[in-house]
Amino acid sequence: MHTENGTTPAASATLPPDSAAVPGPSRVRRSLQRGFSLIELMVVVTIIGILASAAIVNVRFAQRKAREAALKDNLFQMRKAIDNFYADKQRYPANLQELVPNYLRGIPADPITQEVNWQEVVDDPLTAGGGDAIPAETDPQAMSQPGIVDVKSTAEGETLEGKPYSEL
Repeated sequence: MHTENGTTPAASATLPPDSAAVPGPSRVRRSLQRGFSLIELMVVVTIIGILASAAIVNVRFAQRKAREAALKDNLFQMRKAIDNFYADKQRYPANLQELVPNYLRGIPADPITQEVNWQEVVDDPLTAGGGDAIPAETDPQAMSQPGIVDVKSTAEGETLEGKPYSEL
C-alpha cells in the first residue's frame, strides 16, 4: 500500500517531522530565550559595581601606603648609617652630608614631602650631663663635639595607622 508520494504509511511514520514545516513547542521556546533578561543584566551590573568599588578603595590608599613604606625604609637606612658612622669614628656626624659617600650613596628625599629636608636630632655630649666615664678607646676630643644622633621626617600629618610622621 503506497500513498500518493510513493512511500508506505509505516515508513512515513518513522521519518522525523520536518522541523521547519511544523513549529513544535521546543522551537517556540528557543526563539523566546535568545538573550538575557533585564533582571539578569541588572544582577551582573550590580556585582561588577560592588567589585569595582572595593578595588577603588584599595587603589586609593596604595600610593600612600607605598610612600609611608619608603619613608620608614629611608629613616631606617639613615639611622643605620649614623650608627655605622659612630661605630667607625667614635662620634656622631656633624651633618647628614658627612654620611655621603661612605655610608650612604646620597641623602634620600622624604617621600611624603618630596624634599631632602630632614629634621636632625642633635645630641651635645657636653650638655647631656650624663657624667658617665668615657671609655679608654673613645677619643675624648671627638666625644666633646655635638652630632646628629637621629633623623625624623618634617612631613605634617599622620600615617594610615594614625601615627604622626614626625614620630616614625
